[in-house]
Amino acid sequence: MPISGFPEWLPSQRMIEQYVLDRIRTTFELYGFAPLETRAVEPLDQLLRKGETSKEVYVLRRLQEDPSAGGGDDALGLHFDLTVPFARFVLEHAGKLNFPFRRYQIQKVWRGERPQEGRYREFAQADIDVVDRDTLPFHYDTEMPLVIGDALGGLPIPPARIMVNNRKVCEGFYRGLGLSDTDQVLRTVDKLDKIGPDKVSALLVETAGATDAQAAACLRLAGISAADGSFVDRVRALGVSEPLLDEGLAELVRVVETAAEHAPGLVVADLKIARGLDYYTGTVYETQLQGYEKFGSICSGGRYDNLASSGTERFPGVGISIGVSRMLGLLFGRDALTVSRKVPTCVLVALPDEDQRRECDRVAAALRGRGIATEVAPTAAKFGKQIRFAERRGIPYVWFPGAPDTVKDIRSGDQVEADASTWDPPAADRAPAISAG
Repeated sequence: MPISGFPEWLPSQRMIEQYVLDRIRTTFELYGFAPLETRAVEPLDQLLRKGETSKEVYVLRRLQEDPSAGGGDDALGLHFDLTVPFARFVLEHAGKLNFPFRRYQIQKVWRGERPQEGRYREFAQADIDVVDRDTLPFHYDTEMPLVIGDALGGLPIPPARIMVNNRKVCEGFYRGLGLSDTDQVLRTVDKLDKIGPDKVSALLVETAGATDAQAAACLRLAGISAADGSFVDRVRALGVSEPLLDEGLAELVRVVETAAEHAPGLVVADLKIARGLDYYTGTVYETQLQGYEKFGSICSGGRYDNLASSGTERFPGVGISIGVSRMLGLLFGRDALTVSRKVPTCVLVALPDEDQRRECDRVAAALRGRGIATEVAPTAAKFGKQIRFAERRGIPYVWFPGAPDTVKDIRSGDQVEADASTWDPPAADRAPAISAG
């Protein structure tokens, strides 16, 4: 019986997922990010420190635990993202790491939110982050979208658009308006796509102490977007002045213009992007797939200057995370990705009779030894039935042992003599091909 929010892919979907993960991992490593895996659980006090997502933490406890004993597993929770455990890891292992430290992490996370299309309670994320001691040069903020553009651009999926903002722009603007609770304003504006401008305006008045005029100005700022640096003049035209605003605009221009040079069309400045997590302090990113905009972001992140700190030591970072399960769930829901066969198998070795199974196993072993995925037919049925077995699974070749051996491309009907120690299929047939549906 399915459990809502905990996806289980079919084998063909899992092959697509592994292909996507391999592409992402390979791209991350091309940019010099090193692999890391952190534990699945963290102390609850660590998980509950930051952001609204703390309401969605799954607590870990043993079924038979005595609650009166105290200090047990109920002080642990499953991580809801990979940034918080990464920050903890950096603090604990700082003496063994070389900075700036570039890492990628591809793991499951758990979040107790309401399941819906593309939103799960258990899902895979693929993160990259760069952290440094004391200060982190801003050029890493400009690099993040380029890595994601490369990772997603090599997949048979709709084009991605990365929307970028800078919290300094928003906070500076709100301060310049005279609004003091900038965190509350940010959290409220972040709900713009979900509840609309009228409700956001009312909430700003109700929860952030804004006047109607201040709320209207916040909405005008949120309405600004551009694929080049022209957004700066539009912000200036709103008539608000504040040093933090100037700093944020200068940083945001660098991200947008760097992306425009290296990957035209990938990045757009969108001043309504805020991100709900409290730990972001500067650049923030959200990513949408063309044609899937109504489902929101499939890849997000940002700059955090204070998440990893201990005493006098501080490790600022910037990172971005692909919601792999979220993205694939949306694409699977529209049959937007297909795989050329249901199994990895390239060759089925036909079985003339059970007495020849050992010989057929030797043929299969020879082919596997040369990297060709091979299985032996399950029973010594008539050859026509064995061929249909291969057809149903999309296996392209059937090998017939004999004197000599022959191999048949069951798609074209072509059959040729073959030697298991030398025969090779075309490169395109070696592995299942992933393509747009």
